[in-house]
Formats: sequence, C-alpha cells, structure tokens
Amino acid sequence: MKIAHALRAGGTSLALAAAMSGCSPSTSSTTDNGGRIRLAMLQPPRSGLTPFSDDAFKLSRWATAETLVTLDENGEALPHLAAEWKRVGDKAWEFILREDVEFHDGTKLTAAAVANTLVRATKAAPKPRILDGVQLTAEAEGEHRVRIATAAVDPLLPQRLSSPQLAILAESAYRADGTVSPVGTGSGPFKLVAVNGTSTATLDRFDRYWGKRSTAAGIDVSFVPDGTARGAALRTDSADVVEAIPVSQAPLLDSKLIHEVPMPRTNTLYLNNATGPFSDPGLRAAARKALNPGDIVKSVYEGRADVAAGLLGPALPWAAALRASSQSISEPGSPAGAKIRLGTFSDRAELPEVAVLVEQQLEAAGFVVEQVVREYAHFEKDMLAGAFDAVILSRATVLDSGDPVAYMFSDFSCKGSFNIAHVCDQEIDRALEKASSTEPGPERRAAVMAAEAEILKRDVAIPMLHERVIQGEATGVSGVARDPRERALIMAQSSASRGAH
Repeated sequence: MKIAHALRAGGTSLALAAAMSGCSPSTSSTTDNGGRIRLAMLQPPRSGLTPFSDDAFKLSRWATAETLVTLDENGEALPHLAAEWKRVGDKAWEFILREDVEFHDGTKLTAAAVANTLVRATKAAPKPRILDGVQLTAEAEGEHRVRIATAAVDPLLPQRLSSPQLAILAESAYRADGTVSPVGTGSGPFKLVAVNGTSTATLDRFDRYWGKRSTAAGIDVSFVPDGTARGAALRTDSADVVEAIPVSQAPLLDSKLIHEVPMPRTNTLYLNNATGPFSDPGLRAAARKALNPGDIVKSVYEGRADVAAGLLGPALPWAAALRASSQSISEPGSPAGAKIRLGTFSDRAELPEVAVLVEQQLEAAGFVVEQVVREYAHFEKDMLAGAFDAVILSRATVLDSGDPVAYMFSDFSCKGSFNIAHVCDQEIDRALEKASSTEPGPERRAAVMAAEAEILKRDVAIPMLHERVIQGEATGVSGVARDPRERALIMAQSSASRGAH
C-alpha cells in the first residue's frame, strides 16, 4: 500500500511543483528569511472568499483579514484591532479602536468602517454562523469608538467578535451588487493582491502594517484537494507549508517535517435515547463498556489521534484538569440479541473504517448490528429524524466563539438543533443553562466540565477519540502557527529559508 501511495504521488507532485515553482513577479528571489512562502492548502474557496462564509478562515490563515479581538489558548478574548472594551449595560459593549491601523486600500480603520462590516454581516444571506440566534447592532460613536449591542444578554460577545467571519474590511470591499471582495481591502501584514479562481492566490507584504512588519515578502497559495499531492509537495520541496497531510502519507515523509496538531474535533458514537434498544440506559452502558477506542486509534488512525476521556480533548488545554467523574449511573444490561442500526457517512474517509471496528466490538458484546454508510447529503435527514440507533460522527466541539457551550447545547439539550442522540434530560439542560449564563473565565470552564459530566454519566453519547491534523513544514520554515482552531497559520514572523528557485 505504501508503494502504491508513492507511485501515485510521483505524477501529482510534478504537476504541483510546476504550479508552485514560478516566482511571483512582485518578488523574483527567495533569499534567506526574506523570500516568499509557498503554501499548499486543502480546500479551494467555496464562496468567492467572502468573509461571511467559511472562506473567512483562509483569509485569517493568510494573515490578511483581522478581527477586533483574538483568543488565547483558553478561549479568552485579547485586544487586536480593538485596543480595549467595556460593558456599558447588560446588553451593550463599547469598543475602542486602535488609531494606527490602515487598510490595504489606503483608508483608515474607523468606527464607521467597523459598524459597516458588522451591520452587513447581520444582513448577509446566509448569515455568518457565529451570529446564529444573535440579534446584533453596531453604531459608530465618534472616530474610534463603537457601540455593539445584542437583543439578549450575551456574555460571549467579545469572543464572537474574534470569529474570522466578522473580520473588519475596508468599506471598498463591499460592492453594490452585494458581493464582498477581500482583495486589497484587509488590514493584516499580508495584502491579498490576486486570486485565480480555485487554483491559486497571491499575497504580498504590506509595508504599512500597524504591527510588526512581515518577515516574508509574500505568500504564494495553491489549492490542492488531493491529499497524495499535498504529501508529495512537502517531500519534493515544492511547498514550504502544507495543510492537512493525510495519515496515509505521513510514513512517506521525514518525521522532522510533519507536526501533529490536536483538533477540537471528537469522533463520537451517538446513541438514540428516544427509541429503540438505546432508550434503555442499561444497554447504553453496555455499549460504552463494549467499545475499545484504543484499537480504533491504533488501526484506523495509525496512532495519530488521542483516545477520548471526554467530549472535550487536548485542543482545549484546560479541559483535562477540570474533568469531573463521569462514571455511568446505570449498570450495564445484557445486549444479547439486541438489534441496532449503526449509521455513518462516507465523506470523511476514516469513518466507514471506524464503523467496521465499532460493529465488531458491539457484536462481540452480543449486539446484532446492521451497518449503513451513505454520503452525508443522503444521510443527515435520516440521522436527524432518528432513523438510526447509533451514529458515528466526527464533530467539531468548539465553534466560532472558541467556546464549547454552543456545541453542547446543539447536540445534547432538549431543544438542540443537532440533537442526533434525541436526548432530553432536565439535569443536562440545567447544567448547560448554568454554563451558558456564566461569565467567561475559570467559573465558566468549570461549569462546562460539570455539564460534560452530566452528559457522559448518562451514556448519551460515547466519545471515542480526538482527531489531530498533520501539518507539513519544510526545512528552513519557522514562525508558522500550529493552531487547533485553524484560524492562524502564516504569521508576520513566518519565514521560509531556501535557495533561489
């Protein structure tokens, strides 16, 4: 199998090398620590790089579009384009802007520009998901002061404003036809100067950046959906930084060039609490006892994942220390002959393989398993309708605010919009309400973990493993972010040292 991977990589690497080898006309040399960074990315733009879509995360990873605040590793808000902020009522906040920020089109960062972006975000279709269920208003109060309010009390407003989907662009970014163009309208250390459809993008150093001037002269981006080709790009020195190298490619690469980054993503077995065998808490406890996630990590992920101790993994560094006991409150029942319908989807290549092992482990305990695997587009409707007794899902546990409460509410509360476990438990809801209403900080984190314990001890869902992403960095690359939230990648201090090409 490894030989086949290597043979396939040969052809794809030549094409990628050709695509990435040409120097940008704006800087024709790549001298030590002063050249351009060649970046191979997993997915091409899906929405024309509009910041109100998931494409915003590309703009953030290229350090071209910036937000009012950023987050530390614990999810706490830190100043960025906003120098400071304060609450001016239960539902309103006042943000004071930096006065030395210039957009790439030459205009200045002002309160009017900030209000323009935020108001447009509230009217976008579809709306940025960070604003789902949030009614937000923004008004300029002078040149550098913005008042931002919500219809309901929202202690997480500063964290919401860290979402790349709320990056502040110059007013020239917003076109009369309703489209938004980030080309030449951001404020970061790199200026986006060209986008070639879904093939490439080019960014140059922005010399008038308000912060530290970038080390690299620019970034040359290639979109490379094929995982074998991305692995080959690193192996053949066709790229300096490579996103999301598949596990299958890792053994073919120099271990010094790959770095595993824990992701806030948990592979979980959701059990249907409302109907079928798993409406019996004893059978849910039996399923939990039957699973051996360590075998799944070893065989499917080749050891490049973390066995789950809870819903929240090592990408949230505070979770493990605060984890409360989640021992099952039910004694395992006898699964002998219990028929269950196990479903998952094929869009994520590893999930069908995980399903095979889960089926084997459940059958070894006495369950009778029917396995169903479909493309997600043909799977979600039945999943949400409760057509399966158990579902294997790879789920992001930290959404755009950097806080896990929204995910837990969505998946495990009585009114959750993604409640595929079909659970409705008053103790869980009370714990989630407490976590949601607690101000950000240590007390909120403790409340989050108390809610996790309430979910786990009822065997509502069984977390199996926490995923990692493999990031490639060529020899001579330094200063690149390894960000579990996938917001940051190329930074002002990033550089790639190599000879001329």
